[in-house]
Amino acid sequence: MKCFMIENGKAALREAPEPVLQPRQVLVKVHAAGLNRVDSLVLQAAAANQTGSHGAALGRELCGTVVEIGPEVQHLKKGQVIIAFTSGALADYAAVDERTAVEAPLGNLSREEAAVLPVALNTMHDALVTRGELAPGQSVLIQGASSAVGIMAMQIARELKAGLVIGTSRDPERRARLTDHGADLALNTDDSHWVDAVLQATDGKGVDLIIDQVGASVADDNLRATRLEGRIVNVGRLGGNTGPFNFDLHAERRISYIGVTFRTRTIDEVSTIVRKAWAHLGPAVEAGRLRIPLSQRYPLEHAGEALDAMAHNKHFGKIVITMD
Repeated sequence: MKCFMIENGKAALREAPEPVLQPRQVLVKVHAAGLNRVDSLVLQAAAANQTGSHGAALGRELCGTVVEIGPEVQHLKKGQVIIAFTSGALADYAAVDERTAVEAPLGNLSREEAAVLPVALNTMHDALVTRGELAPGQSVLIQGASSAVGIMAMQIARELKAGLVIGTSRDPERRARLTDHGADLALNTDDSHWVDAVLQATDGKGVDLIIDQVGASVADDNLRATRLEGRIVNVGRLGGNTGPFNFDLHAERRISYIGVTFRTRTIDEVSTIVRKAWAHLGPAVEAGRLRIPLSQRYPLEHAGEALDAMAHNKHFGKIVITMD
Protein backbone atom coordinates (compact mmCIF):
# COMPACT_ATOMS: atom_id res chain seq x y z
CA MET A 1 0.00 0.00 0.00
CA LYS A 2 1.00 3.65 -0.41
CA CYS A 3 1.75 5.50 2.80
CA PHE A 4 2.91 9.07 3.49
CA MET A 5 5.45 8.54 6.23
CA ILE A 6 8.43 10.03 8.04
CA GLU A 7 11.75 8.39 7.29
CA ASN A 8 15.14 9.78 8.34
CA GLY A 9 13.62 13.11 9.30
CA LYS A 10 11.71 13.60 6.03
CA ALA A 11 8.19 12.80 4.87
CA ALA A 12 7.61 11.04 1.57
CA LEU A 13 5.24 8.65 -0.16
CA ARG A 14 6.44 5.08 0.26
CA GLU A 15 5.28 1.54 -0.28
CA ALA A 16 4.60 -0.20 3.02
CA PRO A 17 2.94 -3.42 4.21
CA GLU A 18 -0.63 -3.25 5.46
CA PRO A 19 -0.86 -2.72 9.24
CA VAL A 20 -0.98 -5.76 11.52
CA LEU A 21 -4.14 -5.54 13.62
CA GLN A 22 -4.29 -5.55 17.40
CA PRO A 23 -7.25 -7.43 18.93
CA ARG A 24 -9.62 -4.41 19.09
CA GLN A 25 -8.52 -2.83 15.83
CA VAL A 26 -10.09 -2.86 12.38
CA LEU A 27 -8.37 -2.45 9.03
CA VAL A 28 -9.82 0.49 7.15
CA LYS A 29 -9.62 1.28 3.44
CA VAL A 30 -9.09 5.03 3.70
CA HIS A 31 -11.20 7.26 1.44
CA ALA A 32 -10.11 10.64 2.82
CA ALA A 33 -8.04 12.04 5.68
CA GLY A 34 -7.86 15.46 7.30
CA LEU A 35 -4.53 17.25 7.57
CA ASN A 36 -3.84 18.77 10.98
CA ARG A 37 -1.33 21.18 12.45
CA VAL A 38 0.12 18.36 14.52
CA ASP A 39 1.25 16.64 11.30
CA SER A 40 3.40 19.67 10.49
CA LEU A 41 4.73 19.84 14.05
CA VAL A 42 5.66 16.14 14.04
CA LEU A 43 7.45 16.58 10.73
CA GLN A 44 9.31 19.67 11.99
CA ALA A 45 10.46 17.79 15.08
CA ALA A 46 11.59 14.84 12.98
CA ALA A 47 13.52 17.12 10.60
CA ALA A 48 15.25 18.88 13.50
CA ASN A 49 16.31 15.59 15.06
CA GLN A 50 16.75 13.59 11.85
CA THR A 51 14.44 10.98 13.30
CA GLY A 52 11.36 9.12 12.16
CA SER A 53 10.83 5.41 11.82
CA HIS A 54 10.06 3.62 8.56
CA GLY A 55 6.37 2.84 8.44
CA ALA A 56 5.27 5.66 10.77
CA ALA A 57 2.55 7.32 8.71
CA LEU A 58 1.30 10.84 9.28
CA GLY A 59 -2.38 11.67 9.63
CA ARG A 60 -4.70 11.76 12.65
CA GLU A 61 -8.26 11.43 11.27
CA LEU A 62 -9.99 9.62 8.45
CA CYS A 63 -13.11 8.36 6.76
CA GLY A 64 -12.95 4.84 5.39
CA THR A 65 -14.54 1.42 4.98
CA VAL A 66 -13.86 -1.45 7.37
CA VAL A 67 -12.34 -4.35 5.41
CA GLU A 68 -11.06 -6.56 8.25
CA ILE A 69 -11.75 -6.85 11.97
CA GLY A 70 -9.61 -7.97 14.90
CA PRO A 71 -10.66 -10.92 17.09
CA GLU A 72 -11.95 -8.78 19.97
CA VAL A 73 -13.80 -6.12 17.98
CA GLN A 74 -17.29 -5.70 19.41
CA HIS A 75 -19.09 -2.87 17.65
CA LEU A 76 -17.84 -2.57 14.06
CA LYS A 77 -18.35 -4.85 11.07
CA LYS A 78 -16.93 -5.32 7.58
CA GLY A 79 -18.31 -2.95 5.01
CA GLN A 80 -19.17 -0.25 7.54
CA VAL A 81 -18.07 3.29 6.67
CA ILE A 82 -16.56 4.97 9.72
CA ILE A 83 -14.72 8.10 10.76
CA ALA A 84 -12.01 7.85 13.37
CA PHE A 85 -9.58 9.78 15.51
CA THR A 86 -6.48 7.67 14.90
CA SER A 87 -2.88 7.66 13.65
CA GLY A 88 -1.41 6.69 10.31
CA ALA A 89 -4.35 8.08 8.34
CA LEU A 90 -2.32 9.27 5.33
CA ALA A 91 -2.22 5.86 3.72
CA ASP A 92 -4.30 3.53 1.57
CA TYR A 93 -5.07 1.44 4.67
CA ALA A 94 -4.97 2.23 8.38
CA ALA A 95 -5.41 0.27 11.60
CA VAL A 96 -8.10 1.88 13.77
CA ASP A 97 -8.99 1.04 17.35
CA GLU A 98 -12.76 0.66 17.36
CA ARG A 99 -12.99 2.75 20.53
CA THR A 100 -11.95 5.86 18.58
CA ALA A 101 -14.39 5.33 15.70
CA VAL A 102 -18.02 6.14 14.97
CA GLU A 103 -20.21 5.45 11.97
CA ALA A 104 -19.65 8.08 9.29
CA PRO A 105 -22.38 10.77 9.30
CA LEU A 106 -22.99 10.73 5.56
CA GLY A 107 -26.58 11.96 5.53
CA ASN A 108 -25.63 15.58 4.83
CA LEU A 109 -21.85 15.25 4.40
CA SER A 110 -19.51 13.85 1.79
CA ARG A 111 -16.80 11.40 2.82
CA GLU A 112 -14.26 14.21 2.60
CA GLU A 113 -16.35 16.46 4.84
CA ALA A 114 -16.86 13.63 7.32
CA ALA A 115 -13.14 12.80 7.38
CA VAL A 116 -12.19 16.21 8.82
CA LEU A 117 -14.58 16.06 11.79
CA PRO A 118 -12.95 13.79 14.42
CA VAL A 119 -10.05 15.95 15.63
CA ALA A 120 -12.04 19.18 15.76
CA LEU A 121 -15.26 17.77 17.21
CA ASN A 122 -13.61 15.61 19.87
CA THR A 123 -11.08 18.27 20.86
CA MET A 124 -13.56 21.10 21.17
CA HIS A 125 -16.36 19.17 22.85
CA ASP A 126 -13.84 18.15 25.50
CA ALA A 127 -12.52 21.73 25.81
CA LEU A 128 -15.86 23.55 25.78
CA VAL A 129 -18.11 21.12 27.61
CA THR A 130 -16.11 18.69 29.75
CA ARG A 131 -13.24 21.01 30.74
CA GLY A 132 -14.74 24.45 30.09
CA GLU A 133 -18.22 23.71 31.50
CA LEU A 134 -19.84 26.12 29.05
CA ALA A 135 -23.49 26.70 30.00
CA PRO A 136 -26.31 28.26 27.96
CA GLY A 137 -26.17 32.04 28.04
CA GLN A 138 -22.47 32.22 28.95
CA SER A 139 -19.88 34.07 26.87
CA VAL A 140 -16.91 32.40 25.20
CA LEU A 141 -13.84 33.63 23.32
CA ILE A 142 -12.04 31.35 20.85
CA GLN A 143 -8.38 32.29 20.31
CA GLY A 144 -7.27 31.18 16.85
CA ALA A 145 -10.84 30.88 15.59
CA SER A 146 -10.03 30.74 11.87
CA SER A 147 -8.42 27.30 12.19
CA ALA A 148 -10.62 24.29 11.48
CA VAL A 149 -10.71 23.45 15.18
CA GLY A 150 -11.57 27.06 15.99
CA ILE A 151 -14.39 27.10 13.44
CA MET A 152 -15.81 23.97 15.03
CA ALA A 153 -15.50 25.54 18.49
CA MET A 154 -17.58 28.55 17.45
CA GLN A 155 -20.23 26.32 15.93
CA ILE A 156 -20.39 24.10 19.02
CA ALA A 157 -20.69 27.17 21.25
CA ARG A 158 -23.58 28.41 19.13
CA GLU A 159 -25.18 24.94 19.24
CA LEU A 160 -24.91 25.01 23.05
CA LYS A 161 -26.70 28.38 23.08
CA ALA A 162 -23.79 30.50 24.28
CA GLY A 163 -24.86 34.06 24.95
CA LEU A 164 -21.88 35.64 23.18
CA VAL A 165 -19.29 34.03 20.89
CA ILE A 166 -16.09 35.95 20.11
CA GLY A 167 -13.49 34.69 17.66
CA THR A 168 -9.99 35.99 16.98
CA SER A 169 -7.78 35.90 13.92
CA ARG A 170 -4.80 38.02 12.93
CA ASP A 171 -5.54 37.59 9.22
CA PRO A 172 -8.07 40.19 7.97
CA GLU A 173 -9.61 37.99 5.25
CA ARG A 174 -10.12 35.03 7.55
CA ARG A 175 -11.28 37.27 10.37
CA ALA A 176 -14.00 38.67 8.09
CA ARG A 177 -15.41 35.15 7.68
CA LEU A 178 -15.71 34.30 11.37
CA THR A 179 -19.21 35.75 11.70
CA ASP A 180 -20.36 33.33 8.99
CA HIS A 181 -19.35 30.43 11.21
CA GLY A 182 -20.75 31.28 14.62
CA ALA A 183 -18.98 34.40 15.91
CA ASP A 184 -20.93 37.43 17.10
CA LEU A 185 -17.74 39.47 17.22
CA ALA A 186 -14.39 38.98 15.42
CA LEU A 187 -11.23 40.54 16.87
CA ASN A 188 -7.58 40.94 15.93
CA THR A 189 -5.17 40.17 18.78
CA ASP A 190 -2.50 42.27 17.04
CA ASP A 191 -4.68 45.25 17.93
CA SER A 192 -3.55 46.48 21.34
CA HIS A 193 -7.16 47.35 22.21
CA TRP A 194 -8.67 43.88 21.64
CA VAL A 195 -9.15 43.23 25.37
CA ASP A 196 -10.99 46.55 25.66
CA ALA A 197 -13.34 45.36 22.92
CA VAL A 198 -14.02 42.16 24.87
CA LEU A 199 -14.74 44.12 28.05
CA GLN A 200 -17.02 46.49 26.17
CA ALA A 201 -18.98 43.55 24.74
CA THR A 202 -19.36 41.98 28.20
CA ASP A 203 -20.34 45.09 30.22
CA GLY A 204 -16.83 45.34 31.64
CA LYS A 205 -16.84 41.84 33.15
CA GLY A 206 -14.89 39.72 30.65
CA VAL A 207 -15.93 36.42 29.13
CA ASP A 208 -16.92 33.36 31.12
CA LEU A 209 -14.64 31.06 29.13
CA ILE A 210 -11.64 31.34 26.81
CA ILE A 211 -10.59 28.46 24.56
CA ASP A 212 -6.96 29.29 23.81
CA GLN A 213 -5.11 27.78 20.85
CA VAL A 214 -2.36 30.42 20.85
CA GLY A 215 -0.58 30.25 24.22
CA ALA A 216 2.28 32.46 25.34
CA SER A 217 1.75 35.50 23.13
CA VAL A 218 -1.78 36.12 24.49
CA ALA A 219 -1.51 34.60 27.97
CA ASP A 220 -1.57 37.81 30.03
CA ASP A 221 -4.19 39.48 27.85
CA ASN A 222 -6.37 36.38 28.24
CA LEU A 223 -6.31 36.92 31.99
CA ARG A 224 -7.51 40.50 31.52
CA ALA A 225 -10.28 39.37 29.15
CA THR A 226 -11.68 36.68 31.48
CA ARG A 227 -14.23 37.50 34.16
CA LEU A 228 -13.74 36.94 37.88
CA GLU A 229 -13.81 33.19 38.53
CA GLY A 230 -13.88 32.52 34.80
CA ARG A 231 -12.11 29.69 32.99
CA ILE A 232 -9.32 29.44 30.43
CA VAL A 233 -8.78 26.12 28.64
CA ASN A 234 -5.50 25.94 26.73
CA VAL A 235 -5.57 23.48 23.83
CA GLY A 236 -2.76 24.88 21.66
CA ARG A 237 0.42 26.90 21.82
CA LEU A 238 1.01 28.18 18.30
CA GLY A 239 2.02 31.55 19.76
CA GLY A 240 4.69 30.00 21.98
CA ASN A 241 5.11 27.33 24.64
CA THR A 242 6.67 29.65 27.21
CA GLY A 243 6.34 33.34 27.99
CA PRO A 244 5.26 35.94 30.57
CA PHE A 245 2.38 35.03 32.87
CA ASN A 246 1.00 37.45 35.43
CA PHE A 247 0.45 35.16 38.40
CA ASP A 248 -0.84 38.01 40.53
CA LEU A 249 -3.55 38.89 37.99
CA HIS A 250 -4.40 35.20 37.70
CA ALA A 251 -4.87 35.03 41.46
CA GLU A 252 -6.75 38.32 41.70
CA ARG A 253 -9.30 37.24 39.14
CA ARG A 254 -9.48 33.72 40.62
CA ILE A 255 -9.34 32.19 37.15
CA SER A 256 -9.33 28.43 36.57
CA TYR A 257 -6.57 27.71 34.05
CA ILE A 258 -6.84 24.25 32.49
CA GLY A 259 -4.39 22.61 30.10
CA VAL A 260 -5.38 19.75 27.80
CA THR A 261 -3.64 17.53 25.25
CA PHE A 262 -4.27 14.12 23.71
CA ARG A 263 -0.60 13.16 23.94
CA THR A 264 -0.86 11.89 27.52
CA ARG A 265 -4.30 10.28 27.27
CA THR A 266 -4.85 6.53 27.24
CA ILE A 267 -6.98 4.83 24.62
CA ASP A 268 -9.75 4.43 27.20
CA GLU A 269 -9.65 8.16 27.98
CA VAL A 270 -9.82 8.98 24.28
CA SER A 271 -12.71 6.56 23.92
CA THR A 272 -14.61 8.38 26.66
CA ILE A 273 -14.07 11.72 24.91
CA VAL A 274 -15.27 10.31 21.57
CA ARG A 275 -18.42 8.76 23.07
CA LYS A 276 -19.33 11.93 24.98
CA ALA A 277 -18.80 14.16 21.96
CA TRP A 278 -20.86 12.09 19.55
CA ALA A 279 -23.65 11.31 22.00
CA HIS A 280 -24.01 15.05 22.64
CA LEU A 281 -23.34 16.52 19.20
CA GLY A 282 -24.07 13.68 16.78
CA PRO A 283 -27.60 14.91 16.01
CA ALA A 284 -26.28 18.39 15.16
CA VAL A 285 -23.68 16.85 12.83
CA GLU A 286 -26.34 14.69 11.16
CA ALA A 287 -28.52 17.77 10.70
CA GLY A 288 -25.65 19.62 9.02
CA ARG A 289 -25.29 22.32 11.69
CA LEU A 290 -21.71 21.36 12.57
CA ARG A 291 -19.37 21.18 9.58
CA ILE A 292 -15.94 22.44 8.60
CA PRO A 293 -15.41 24.17 5.24
CA LEU A 294 -12.93 22.40 2.99
CA SER A 295 -10.18 24.73 1.84
CA GLN A 296 -8.10 22.54 -0.45
CA ARG A 297 -8.08 18.95 -1.67
CA TYR A 298 -4.94 16.97 -2.54
CA PRO A 299 -4.51 13.35 -3.64
CA LEU A 300 -2.28 11.23 -1.42
CA GLU A 301 0.48 11.47 -4.03
CA HIS A 302 0.63 15.23 -3.36
CA ALA A 303 0.49 15.13 0.45
CA GLY A 304 3.85 16.91 0.58
CA GLU A 305 2.35 19.87 -1.25
CA ALA A 306 -0.54 19.82 1.21
CA LEU A 307 1.89 20.06 4.12
CA ASP A 308 3.60 22.99 2.43
CA ALA A 309 0.24 24.71 2.02
CA MET A 310 -0.51 24.18 5.72
CA ALA A 311 2.88 25.63 6.66
CA HIS A 312 2.04 28.84 4.76
CA ASN A 313 -1.09 29.15 6.94
CA LYS A 314 -3.25 30.88 4.33
CA HIS A 315 -6.16 28.43 4.26
CA PHE A 316 -9.53 28.82 5.96
CA GLY A 317 -11.02 25.56 7.18
CA LYS A 318 -9.50 22.19 6.43
CA ILE A 319 -7.05 20.70 3.96
CA VAL A 320 -8.14 17.19 3.04
CA ILE A 321 -6.19 14.32 1.47
CA THR A 322 -8.05 11.92 -0.83
CA MET A 323 -7.22 8.32 -1.59
CA ASP A 324 -10.07 7.36 -3.96
